[in-house]
Amino acid sequence: MRYRHLHTATLALGVVVLVDVLRVFLPSVITIFGQAATTPAELLGAFALGWFVLALAFPALLRRLGTRPVTLVAAVALAGLRLALTAAPGGRAQLWLATAGLVAGLLWLAGTAAGTDRPVPGLASGLALGAVVHAGLGTYDLVWRGGWAGWAGSVVLVGLFLAGTARPAPPVEPGGGARAWLLAGPALLLTGMVALSPALAETGSSYRRGPGDGLAGSAAAGDVSALFGWAVAVFLFAALARPPRGYARLLGPLALVLGAVLFAAGEPGWLGPAVLLTAAGVGACLSLAGAAAPAVAAPAVAASAAAPGRPARSPLAAVLGMLLFAVAAVGYYAAYDLGYPNAAVPVAVAGLVAVVALAPALRGGTAAPARAASWAWTRPVAVVSGLVALLATNLPAAEVAPLRPGSPPADVRVVAYNVRMGFGLDGRFDPDGLARVVAAERPDVVLLSEVDRGWLLNGGHDTLTLLSARLRMPYVFAPAADPLWGDAVLSRFPVESARSERLAALGAPTGAQALGVTLDLGGDARLAVVATHLQPPPGREPVVQARAVAQFALGYADGRPLVVAGDLNTEPDAPAYAEFTRAGLVDALAAARPLFTSPADDPREQIDHVLVSPGVVAGGPVAPRSTASDHLPVAVTLTLPPTTTG
Repeated sequence: MRYRHLHTATLALGVVVLVDVLRVFLPSVITIFGQAATTPAELLGAFALGWFVLALAFPALLRRLGTRPVTLVAAVALAGLRLALTAAPGGRAQLWLATAGLVAGLLWLAGTAAGTDRPVPGLASGLALGAVVHAGLGTYDLVWRGGWAGWAGSVVLVGLFLAGTARPAPPVEPGGGARAWLLAGPALLLTGMVALSPALAETGSSYRRGPGDGLAGSAAAGDVSALFGWAVAVFLFAALARPPRGYARLLGPLALVLGAVLFAAGEPGWLGPAVLLTAAGVGACLSLAGAAAPAVAAPAVAASAAAPGRPARSPLAAVLGMLLFAVAAVGYYAAYDLGYPNAAVPVAVAGLVAVVALAPALRGGTAAPARAASWAWTRPVAVVSGLVALLATNLPAAEVAPLRPGSPPADVRVVAYNVRMGFGLDGRFDPDGLARVVAAERPDVVLLSEVDRGWLLNGGHDTLTLLSARLRMPYVFAPAADPLWGDAVLSRFPVESARSERLAALGAPTGAQALGVTLDLGGDARLAVVATHLQPPPGREPVVQARAVAQFALGYADGRPLVVAGDLNTEPDAPAYAEFTRAGLVDALAAARPLFTSPADDPREQIDHVLVSPGVVAGGPVAPRSTASDHLPVAVTLTLPPTTTG
């Protein structure tokens, strides 16, 4: 029994290491293999999927070379490459190290599946442990951090994983291993996107703290959501408890499908219920899939497992499950580039998981309950893990409070920055680098474009919360493509009101919006700020969107001093830019023209702008050089007219 528990712990640690590698591989495909707006989405998808297709050959490799030696070699390679990613300088080296780590991880998973016919405790514990660590690190993972803390944590993780891998695996028992392994990939997708995503849980909670009208706002000190902690507790309890019998077994699959539907609906107010229902549903389906197979099938499974040198059917099931993960992830997120509807993807994956979990009942049979000795020890683990998750995610947050000046300031420093989901030109996730660039300008107001608050494709980071904490500036966030992707305004001044208006897509791949925020500068002074990121239709200028933003901004300002800024994807002499000047707005960067902002390493395009209403005087416009994003920020000091009453 001791070896079985050690094997479960090793599987859990291996899942954490593999997920770490995936959190580097997936965004590397976008930021390193792909080039913004130039690499076809189809090519990106083919590159990402190709390695998962390659893994279909791994079961044959295991049969030819032997499961144990291949699994050991794959584990050592996975651990070494995970450490190498912490030291990688970014760029092509990072891409290929992550790719090699993915291949090694898939081979290790296939080998582990060959010798593990009761994988649910290890898989569930690994998914939960990885999510809790991700949350405890504020979604800024050890693999990106470096430094002594990053290295120490990484070495301990891979060291424990390798130590467990070196011990002999327990004998394979008859069970529901193949079905459970098939669900490993879909479960990873659903937990990473929804159920165990701390970024999604925090973002969903921040909408309730926001200024209303579907906008999200910063948390005050101690106001960190308990949603993620409850999700972990519910997931572990459902996954590690004894599977229910009779009609009760339908509750978990139904909860999963309903949670996926709520998530796919894209309504910010439904994110909380979506997280909890999906967590309960994924856990319950894993429990059902991990139940022992019917007794009539046990001899065949046992004979297959007992045959020397021959892995069970589980390796192929595990590889197919990971291929399903890749197809669904690429299909879901590629929609934001190619423009097709994607809401059905998580619902379809949830439906597949439900069908696989209920397969014995649908065939008219019943799965035998798992042995009590195999499951009883996991109940206290579920309770303790849930309590730890609740405590870890409910520690007091750092105070991020606005200034409350008694009198209006003489000047307001404004920075506009397309932050590319937090990834620099080298493809490394670096919120510290972004924060340093912005902080060097000593801004009062920051407008951010391409803000990602939890997309699994980009590693599941809440970039906005990370930047807000580092700059010590509260935020207002407006969704564009979905509740996790959009634009934000950070301000040292209190937000009096805010409103967002969706922009027509008109063939552009991702969504766009205009976020209007009214800032209280002290006394009777008010400043209207509009943040946007125009999305040009393929081969055309974003003229219609520019006209809509200009009209919205003037109406929102209602005579108050106005700033409109962001990545406008248009040059100063282009038709879309003319819509702003035609509306009476003034180029605040005119004194520094030409002021190139893209690409960051060789700027030759002027597509990031700050425009102001007449009467606002602009001074000191700059585009400080940095590779913390693929754009340069633009910064300018604004002197407001004497009359700024609201």
